[in-house]
Amino acid sequence: MSESQGLPAIGAELVTVAIGGQQFAIDIMVVREIRGWTASTPLPHAPSYVLGMINLRGAVLPVVDLGSRLGLSAATRSSSSVVIVAHIDGRQVGLLVDEVCDIVVLAENMLQPAPQVGSSQAEEFVQGVITTDAGIVTLLTLGGVLPRVAEAA
Repeated sequence: MSESQGLPAIGAELVTVAIGGQQFAIDIMVVREIRGWTASTPLPHAPSYVLGMINLRGAVLPVVDLGSRLGLSAATRSSSSVVIVAHIDGRQVGLLVDEVCDIVVLAENMLQPAPQVGSSQAEEFVQGVITTDAGIVTLLTLGGVLPRVAEAA
């Protein structure tokens, strides 16, 4: 695996989150803040995984149900649910997850390539897998989380 693929380096910190009982990791460098869940205002004709938008100190922020976007069950909206405010491809977005679990420091030999399953969608979201004493954590790449913005003609 090469640095050109955007893989985190040894010693990088990752935020681990739970979605539907599974553990996922997000590079801490894209995380701007972690907020408790608040209801969002629906956005007409948005994809089903876009829950709506929230006001973040005067800025309108789209909120994506990360579980739904990954093809898993939708995140549970409860008192432990959180919105991770992330900076992805020059845009800020809120990512709804069931809970934040831990911060993991990437050590040598922890990160392994994701299994090849013949799905371009899996490859679009999964950078690799991390083995820990608690099990396998899927390292996400977030570039495909937001819907593509149509270019102005």
